[in-house]
Amino acid sequence: MFDLRSLLAPRRPMRTFALLNAQGICTALRQSAQAPQGSGWVEVQHSCLSWLGQQLPNDARTIQFTPHPRAQQTLAA
Repeated sequence: MFDLRSLLAPRRPMRTFALLNAQGICTALRQSAQAPQGSGWVEVQHSCLSWLGQQLPNDARTIQFTPHPRAQQTLAA
């Protein structure tokens, strides 16, 4: 049955992650609303099964925006 709460509740967008081993080879792909726990997971723009067992293409990773600490202080004030 249709649930009205699911319509009104905001959903987190799905994000795509790739698990890289020590050599930079993609060993797993995952879609999740939040980053997976553990080391080696990187966020990518989309998933492609041909990446498994290969290194990621240069343009596959998403650009992580990290605000400058000084900018965060001014926003918090």
